[in-house]
Amino acid sequence: MYGLMHGRTLLVILLLGLTVRPLAAQAQPEDEAVRNSVVKIFTTARTPNLFQPWTRQSPSEATGSGVIISGNLILTNAHVVNYARRIEVQPYQSSDKYEAEIVAIGRGIDLALIRLEDESFFNTHPAATLTEKMPRIGSTVYAIGYPMGGDALSVTAGIVSRLEFTQYNNDTLGQRLQVDTALNPGNSGGPVFVDNEVVGVVFSGIPSAENIGYVIPTDEINMFLDDVEDGAYDGNPRMFVDMQTAENPAVRDFLELESGDTGLIVTKAEDESLLERWDVISAVGEHDIDNRGMVAVDGGFRLHFGYYVAKLGKEGTVPLTVIRDGEEIAIDFPVQASRNYLQPPLDGAYPSYLIHGPMVFMASTQELASAASRAAGALTASRNPIVTRLGQEASFEGEQIITLPSPFFPHRVTKGYELGILPVLDMVNGVEVKNLKHLAELLRDAEGEYIEFEFAGRTNETLVFDREDLEDSTEDVLDDAGIRSRASDDIMDVLEGK
Repeated sequence: MYGLMHGRTLLVILLLGLTVRPLAAQAQPEDEAVRNSVVKIFTTARTPNLFQPWTRQSPSEATGSGVIISGNLILTNAHVVNYARRIEVQPYQSSDKYEAEIVAIGRGIDLALIRLEDESFFNTHPAATLTEKMPRIGSTVYAIGYPMGGDALSVTAGIVSRLEFTQYNNDTLGQRLQVDTALNPGNSGGPVFVDNEVVGVVFSGIPSAENIGYVIPTDEINMFLDDVEDGAYDGNPRMFVDMQTAENPAVRDFLELESGDTGLIVTKAEDESLLERWDVISAVGEHDIDNRGMVAVDGGFRLHFGYYVAKLGKEGTVPLTVIRDGEEIAIDFPVQASRNYLQPPLDGAYPSYLIHGPMVFMASTQELASAASRAAGALTASRNPIVTRLGQEASFEGEQIITLPSPFFPHRVTKGYELGILPVLDMVNGVEVKNLKHLAELLRDAEGEYIEFEFAGRTNETLVFDREDLEDSTEDVLDDAGIRSRASDDIMDVLEGK
């Protein structure tokens, strides 16, 4: 699946041959104000350099689409403006471009709000109307935006073919509309209309399938808008519980369930959890859960029960009805938007780093682990924690996997030493390294003639250096490589004892 933004790395999908069906004139939205609410977005972005964290990738340009909404704001996709250093907005039938900035961004649900420096723009460009109802399956929809293939506004038609509750980015779950409208790079963030009202915004497609596109519906958009009213994106709450269906006759007999008892079976529960193994979660709020975990929602749809967890769990808990030992009990179960991952996503940040001698250290992230998947076989064989602990939560507050993303900088102190791909630092002078700040403290406070670096897994050598020689080599490395600072600002504060 890909985001439909025109430019940057997404250019690889430009030749996929998605078919744009001719659209009869009478089928197009007739309201000129509708078209006037759709804008083209130009961005210049600098993304992180995961293997040289002291720098950033070269600037890259891309385009997407957006739609004006109430409050003098423009709604688009998070991936359109992610890491953008400059954002410009061009209105319908105009060559003018207006400078813009990000107001709020939810990378999990792939939505963002931007605003213009010159708000007089909105005097002649009205907001589109966000619908309050979900479109029916089979409804005719119109995707309006600025995809590749020309500079003018594009309108393509199709139908709503599916509504489901599914995975977005990271841990985020949400509703998703599937449409058969022809969508191409540049459509990202553009609105989809039914009867001149926005039913969602485009966000992705499937390159191997013809005319399958995905839309974030207005129900999710409104939840996002409510979420960011305080200036921060918290994300959709969800339950992190291991469950299975309650369909099998044997397991139903084992649990002594009545014929009318339905729900999902808890297969694993932590010691401090309010749920127990073999509990059957039969309802969320007032909504019964069937034996496949589905609930009825307005409009005649059936969606995964997580739909109501997101709706009802905004205060940190969600009301559940549970069948335990044949009895129904009510509990308020804690929910959260994401877990405390050992290798979390960057979420729009740039990685922190520390250069010490010829070595650069950084904490592994979800993005680095994903990039490392190309060498998964070698990393697995060497028992590298980037792979062996992938998807795990941190075992204590602040735990990080510290790795060397780059080979040694050239310097005589590394003579005879070799390390494998993405070696993970385990200990310095026999002390287990907890995180990057802890490593900075260990290096800052180290004493003695020698300093020892020991690595996790197999195959990597233990490195022993003359401590003062290693420290002195840092400036040589920085000068030779043209690097301005030996550490990111947060790590420099630790090195300087702030």
